[in-house]
Amino acid sequence: MSEYADFSNTAACTSFSPTLSILIPFYRDDPRPLLMDLVDEVSAGELPVEIVLFDDGEPDPALNVAVSDAVAALPVPIRLLTARRNVGRANGRNRLAGAAIADWLLFLDADMTVAPGFLRGWLDLIETREFDVAFGGYTADPVTCPAHRLHAALARSSDENSAALRQRTGASAVCTSNLLVRAELMRRTPFDEHFTGWGWEDVDWAVRADQCGELVHVDHPAGHAGWQTADILLRRFKDAAQNYARLLDKHPELAHLPSARAARFLRAVPGQALLRGVWALMARTPIAPMRARTTALKLWRASWAAEALRS
Repeated sequence: MSEYADFSNTAACTSFSPTLSILIPFYRDDPRPLLMDLVDEVSAGELPVEIVLFDDGEPDPALNVAVSDAVAALPVPIRLLTARRNVGRANGRNRLAGAAIADWLLFLDADMTVAPGFLRGWLDLIETREFDVAFGGYTADPVTCPAHRLHAALARSSDENSAALRQRTGASAVCTSNLLVRAELMRRTPFDEHFTGWGWEDVDWAVRADQCGELVHVDHPAGHAGWQTADILLRRFKDAAQNYARLLDKHPELAHLPSARAARFLRAVPGQALLRGVWALMARTPIAPMRARTTALKLWRASWAAEALRS
């Protein structure tokens, strides 16, 4: 039995040579709003594009059925891969890349939003500029739920940067959301599947890709709408500590990163782990100043990284 089910709609079963494969992994997030926006642009412009979705482990059978029904009804070539067990972020993206048939791959997260002309912009860039990897960046979409304000504020302060600033930062500013890469380079540089759970597999991949191809940053953002609560962020940052330690073990040249410097500083502070309760409380407190909340969240992340770096 195959490790995943592969469903193709009628359009994907015809002879077709796309320029671009759009790759969208999802795990509980509903990809249909993003899918519909992409299909509208592809259909209106008759763009040479296929879309491949990856449901990582079918954690929500009802969602899988709804996505399958949407795929079947759409006129654009779309395939839905459904893992029979959860395989994780790195493995899932490798499977998407392996299933794609175009020479260029565009990774988008299921919780992203795109403006009209988004795909046309990427296709124009492919035609007019020489590169192997391009990260377009993202912008923080408006927050409607008060519980999500912390996440949005963190994104705006840390990740919502211009191409010029990201270019100076280099590969460590790359995320797998809104990431364009040559399929040939992807075959030579897959994601490291030893990164499990959440976090840092994208930076590891970008550092390695930058060593064997030309990586550029461009101002072609997608919107980010997948906001999480403070409790989810605290759990994710704690769980990502081992991945961060793995990243620094593989790439000691990243020791200059602010997050690495913060972790080393806290590692030298006696009893710093005792402060985690204070930082978690501050991050969860909606009436606290937002800068204090985001700082507390970063200290919480650095504290767990400091513990992981001891091993």
